[in-house]
Amino acid sequence: MKTLQYSVKNPLGIHARPAALLAQACTDLKSSVTLECNGYEASGKNVLQILQLHAAKGSIIKFTVEGPDEEDALKKIEEVLQNIAPKDKQSRVLKVAFYGTKDYDRIFFSELSRDKGEGTYNVDIKYFSSRLTVESAHLAHGYDAVCIFVNDEAPRPVIESLAEGGVKLILLRCAGFNNVDMTAAKEFGITVLRVPAYSPYAVAEHAMTIIQAANRRIHKSYIKVKDNNFALSGLLGVDLHNKVAGILGTGRIGQIMARICKGYGMTVLGWDAFPNKKLEEDGLLTYATKEEVLRKADLISVHAPLIMGDGGTYHLIDEAAIRMMKEGVMLVNTSRGPLIDAEALIRGLQANKFHAVALDVYEGEDPNVYMDRSDEMIDTDIVARLTMFPNLILTSHQAFFTREALQAIAAVTMENARNFNEGLPYGMAEV
Repeated sequence: MKTLQYSVKNPLGIHARPAALLAQACTDLKSSVTLECNGYEASGKNVLQILQLHAAKGSIIKFTVEGPDEEDALKKIEEVLQNIAPKDKQSRVLKVAFYGTKDYDRIFFSELSRDKGEGTYNVDIKYFSSRLTVESAHLAHGYDAVCIFVNDEAPRPVIESLAEGGVKLILLRCAGFNNVDMTAAKEFGITVLRVPAYSPYAVAEHAMTIIQAANRRIHKSYIKVKDNNFALSGLLGVDLHNKVAGILGTGRIGQIMARICKGYGMTVLGWDAFPNKKLEEDGLLTYATKEEVLRKADLISVHAPLIMGDGGTYHLIDEAAIRMMKEGVMLVNTSRGPLIDAEALIRGLQANKFHAVALDVYEGEDPNVYMDRSDEMIDTDIVARLTMFPNLILTSHQAFFTREALQAIAAVTMENARNFNEGLPYGMAEV
């Protein structure tokens, strides 16, 4: 166990931005970090708890670090503390129209945007419940920026409307940007910034959660037991141990999924348009052609970005790909819906090709994403057709949805806004 005492020098105390930076740094550590100040205690990984310390200028914060990377942890904390002093430069407040607002968005964004002045994020947010579409784009007129999510729409007509209204920045609170017409954005001088990574662990863990639930028929078992039916018929699963996992897309999320599969005792094959040879050198996986992965894998997990056009990943899993797969294969997608041809998947399910299928995303999901449509007549049959299969589990585009991920999304999005407002480098956030 190691400790560090810090006297708060910032005139605004440990306000939103320092709290967010500390939480982000601590989240990446294996060691646990605890902050004590004014008789209160906070987890170093929780930005809301850090803010509740009310650490004003002159307060003494005691950091306690305990775990396998204590030395590195202290260095990272010290680096953050050295870089949280306010700048001499005073920036104007950036006005942001925030689309598709949910209650859980407000939890973090409202706290991080509360402070104004030197060294803060200097952002003023107006929340709108509606998605960004052609019909709602006018709401952003008079704002400097819009903040949008995966189910918002920014094709050329929307970009044109935003530009007419004075918008100069699109803040994506997600990693994907396929819903933004980048050609139009560049043409109208609108900067597009994203959150390149928030919690790859959340997505990979959800992928394994739902494919195992489908494999072991947890959804069916839950309902049966609620009905006092304790029979095992219809619940037969398979061991993952000594099976082959195929990872399509070996970026950060794909790598974590590969490690999870490795932990189950699986042999891992990987495919990627740009292979990372270090993963082979480290013994995590073996690269193969897409066709070889499809033919050999017992479990296929899709983690590729959605790229349209020739040579892209649209319908990466199509009729031909499904034909190549083993009988009784398991398939999971937590990336983008159109990576899998929904009609081809349904035909494969009807032909009893799959032992289990788990989808957090699916082709045609856009009208449903994050919407409560329980009192509506759904005008598409895709959900009904998918959920009629007893070996398929469908979740509501929630793979990212953990406290750590929401905290990271808010912190990085606000950093992006601040960097734009102060003319600072964007790094990996720039699209």
